[in-house]
Amino acid sequence: MSGFPIEVATRIKTLPPYLFAAIDKMKQPKHHQYPSYEGMLSFRKAVADWYRRRFHVTLDPAHEVLTLIGSKEGIGHIPLAFVDPGDIVFVPSPGYPVYPVGTGFAGGVSHLMPLTKQNGFLPDLKAIPKDVAKNAKLMFLNSPNNPTSVIMSKDYFKRVVDFAQENHVIVCHDAAYSEIFYDGKPPASFMEVDGAKDVGIEFHSLSKTYNMTGWRIGFAVGHKQVLAGLGKVKSNLDSGCFQAIQEAGITALSLDDSVTDGLRKIYQERRDTLVPGLKQLGLEVDPPPAAFYVWVTVPKGYTSASFTAHLLEKAGIVTTPGNGFGAPGEGYIRMTVCTSKERLAEAVERIKRAGF
Repeated sequence: MSGFPIEVATRIKTLPPYLFAAIDKMKQPKHHQYPSYEGMLSFRKAVADWYRRRFHVTLDPAHEVLTLIGSKEGIGHIPLAFVDPGDIVFVPSPGYPVYPVGTGFAGGVSHLMPLTKQNGFLPDLKAIPKDVAKNAKLMFLNSPNNPTSVIMSKDYFKRVVDFAQENHVIVCHDAAYSEIFYDGKPPASFMEVDGAKDVGIEFHSLSKTYNMTGWRIGFAVGHKQVLAGLGKVKSNLDSGCFQAIQEAGITALSLDDSVTDGLRKIYQERRDTLVPGLKQLGLEVDPPPAAFYVWVTVPKGYTSASFTAHLLEKAGIVTTPGNGFGAPGEGYIRMTVCTSKERLAEAVERIKRAGF
């Protein structure tokens, strides 16, 4: 395997063996027992099969797939495995708050990568100072992106791989929204790109793909040493994912595309209700290519916070100010299509009556 040496944080090196990981004694009544920390092999095989069907990517279920209690916990824990106090972590901004929070918990320093309209809402890798890049440990990426809904291309992922190889940075790609896409154009996986498995991992969640939000099950795939580091943290902080939930996950991952096609059809109907309605009101907004977020430019005379407050007070509509995801999100609000198209049409009508 090519790539660069993977060095775990000092705290991981000093951990004693965890005495309660007795996998060979897991012969009690099915499911009602402590599960294996890395997840049932049958679930990890289902993940590998899904990746082969969906992305034409081959994974070793035993070493290149790790079961998570939802992708959020994996994202939050990964800095503990590789970041020592003062280490730099690249974080997209605006972005999912867990990236900088997890970094901070590990004592790391977030180096923000601004997502601006001028750069297509993609991190500008060339703008990262070389001395900063050489001292960084991790890079968080997210495609399809929350909150902008932008998709990263395979060409962009290739540039990320080159950057990671040159600077010995571990890439942590959050692909939670990969199956919520529109117009029949599925996003790529980071793992599809040559060299990706040598420099990082990819997180996924069954919450969005199969509407299993409260079930708390997800997975990470990719570089086996990176997954082993994350697994070392998890074995000392949690007791694995409930096996019955993993069995449900196996069933979900084995379903054909008719189920996810149906979900995408519903979301697309909602998107195609909300976005044209907002445009007719004079708001600047592009149809999202994926995810269920709509990134709306606030009208002149408003800030993200003041427009959010205006919509709440005058129209009874709850939106999220863009700067809540990071300073570069100022000037935008985030809306979602997580409600019926009838309610979305009503929201447009309320904004029209309230004016702005």
